[in-house]
Amino acid sequence: MTRRSGPGPRPSKGRPEGSTTDQRLLDSRGDSDWVHTDPWRVLKIQAEFVEGFNDLAELGPAIAVFGSARIPPENPSYQLGVKIGGALADAGFTVITGGGPGAMEAANKGATEAGGESVGLGIELPWEARLNDYVTFGLNFRYFFVRKMMFVKYSQGYVVLPGGIGTLDEMFEAMTLSQTLKITTFPIVLMGVEHWSGLIDWMKGSMLSDARIRQSDLDMLTLTDDVDEAVALMVAARDRHV
Repeated sequence: MTRRSGPGPRPSKGRPEGSTTDQRLLDSRGDSDWVHTDPWRVLKIQAEFVEGFNDLAELGPAIAVFGSARIPPENPSYQLGVKIGGALADAGFTVITGGGPGAMEAANKGATEAGGESVGLGIELPWEARLNDYVTFGLNFRYFFVRKMMFVKYSQGYVVLPGGIGTLDEMFEAMTLSQTLKITTFPIVLMGVEHWSGLIDWMKGSMLSDARIRQSDLDMLTLTDDVDEAVALMVAARDRHV
């Protein structure tokens, strides 16, 4: 895992072209050489957990903001991300994102311009990437599951901007952990009524109507375009823990 403070390029790690540490861990094809390599990978995974816990332990109250890396600055969702990042910082929260471009950059930008703490938790990908310039403290993870643990452990809530598959993954993981009481009093706010309404309608019409989920599962989600409402929910959750 690599780390940096302040803007600048994220160092790349030496690896076979087109592959990632996650991919090599999960690929079980081939001969029995994995018997000799996987136990050593456990030590790498352990080290990544330890470094993440050590570096993030004193963040204070934090909110994770997720969303598409493909949103350009002129997109209204980008501007919404800037507003939510700034409002969260003004309310005394550290803002944590995946550290990439698009919605993540927008939230980091809003937090930084408001004078707040702006954290980016990056991930090793097959293509070269860098943390966005508005991250004031960044970590780069090799393993998705370690990175996702850091989001959950050090965030008191999630704000989810319009996004794609990765954004859905993060949202549904938080819902699963809340549903199974692995995390409690964990607000999940979906910002962007137009973007998210179709998903909510499908969940109601398919999953809820067939009793695959309960109304209480849907009640975990707050759908809004109102930045003040989103921040107020996070503040209320924080105050309940004081």
